[in-house]
Amino acid sequence: MKVMVIVKATQDSETGIMPSEQLLTEMGQYNEELARAGILLAGEGLHPSSKGVRVHFSGTDRTVIKGPFTPAQELVAGYWLWQVNSIEDAIAWVKRCPNPMPGESEIEIRPIFEAEDFGEALTPELREQEDRIRAQVETQQQE
Repeated sequence: MKVMVIVKATQDSETGIMPSEQLLTEMGQYNEELARAGILLAGEGLHPSSKGVRVHFSGTDRTVIKGPFTPAQELVAGYWLWQVNSIEDAIAWVKRCPNPMPGESEIEIRPIFEAEDFGEALTPELREQEDRIRAQVETQQQE
């Protein structure tokens, strides 16, 4: 199963306080462990929400809202995409993670939908389209 592992933001991350060299070193070692275990698919840190925008949808109207956004603990500071055998495996790996923030922090684990989760709504035509898109993305990433 694939999961998104979400590092929640804190007041420090939202004010732009960067991680220390020690934390970057520890996270680098942790990411190497994830890669060696064949779990890591992707992962990145995000700039504070003050550098981001949201697009609000209301029918056919679109409104751009500039950050910062609040509350900080509801925001995302970074993420990983992992391929794991179970949610329990993901939990075990997260427990091994260095604390991503000075002080208290929180990491959320969310399963990613698989094609089978959509049932009959994912018709053979839509599944074929999804497969084509994935193949195109993979090809572009290899270039």
